[in-house]
Amino acid sequence: MAVNRIRLAFCAAAVAALLFPLAPAPAQELLWPFFNWNQRPLPPAKERQRIERRQPVDEDTDRPRRAHQGTPGEFDFYVLSLSWSPSFCETGGGRRGENEQCGRERPYAFVVHGLWPQYERGFPEYCTEPAPWIENKLIRSMLDLMPAKKLVIHEWQAHGTCSGLDPERYFGTVRSAREKISIPERFVRLDGYTTLAPAEVEDAFVAANPGLAHEMIAVTCSGRYLSEVRICMSKDLGFHACPETDRRACRNQQVVMPPVRGG
Repeated sequence: MAVNRIRLAFCAAAVAALLFPLAPAPAQELLWPFFNWNQRPLPPAKERQRIERRQPVDEDTDRPRRAHQGTPGEFDFYVLSLSWSPSFCETGGGRRGENEQCGRERPYAFVVHGLWPQYERGFPEYCTEPAPWIENKLIRSMLDLMPAKKLVIHEWQAHGTCSGLDPERYFGTVRSAREKISIPERFVRLDGYTTLAPAEVEDAFVAANPGLAHEMIAVTCSGRYLSEVRICMSKDLGFHACPETDRRACRNQQVVMPPVRGG
């Protein structure tokens, strides 16, 4: 049987050489599945495209997402994500239409990115589609914490629908969670570029918030920039250990925090 397959492979290769001696790369790639029983892998770029089509990535967590994943109200804890707004804007956020956040009219420092229901392993999202409508009045009421209408709407659709709460109660919980966190004084405002270790940021938050421990917080980065501080909280908004979130923390030795804009 093996000998026959080898003979067949040689015959097929010979035919291909006669018929397609100068076949361009795309044609060669189309022919490979017929001549290679070892399933030659796709080129890296094509493999990435195939994976991205199959598994779209969530904007918040950079993890693959699937629509309708999870049941509203069935989760283990929350992650409160606090974004360092100057990093978001310096790395292109303003060019993506987030001018409400990235204009110079208000001096945003740490802002609420979201409050995300989580499992001990994994996470739910887009639990109800289409998501229930949220009133403009409610959206506007959150802009002091989440400084872009697009952000408020996205967070409700992707994460709020998994909380099991209606929009008013969900955003009320977002506000209550934020009120439980004290921003370290050194990060209330930065007037110049600051380079420091992610551990310094984590230490500062732990010191400023009694009851918060290192296994309950993670600092993330985007390239060389500090991106977010993610704090794990129980459903009743007490601090909560979260090993999986902690494993996704920034591994850079140092990160840059751009200065606060405007104001």
